[in-house]
Amino acid sequence: MRDIIKFPLSTEKSVRLMESENKLVFMVDKTATKKQIKEELEKMFNIKITNVTTLITSKGKKKAYVKISPETPAIDIATKLGLM
Repeated sequence: MRDIIKFPLSTEKSVRLMESENKLVFMVDKTATKKQIKEELEKMFNIKITNVTTLITSKGKKKAYVKISPETPAIDIATKLGLM
């Protein structure tokens, strides 16, 4: 079984998104679908995810921008992950 979620990103942009839009950014498996990413993260952190947007970087890696439902602050998850 491959790992769908590789690691969270902690860049200036991802911290800004976390604070302003309640989003987290993860590097994910290139073959993972949005549905798989959503299910994996909901199971991993026991949270509700409202939207997943993905993009392939110029280096061929896949990033997932994950919008978390308003009742769960993204900062709480980031703290659990050790990003904050």
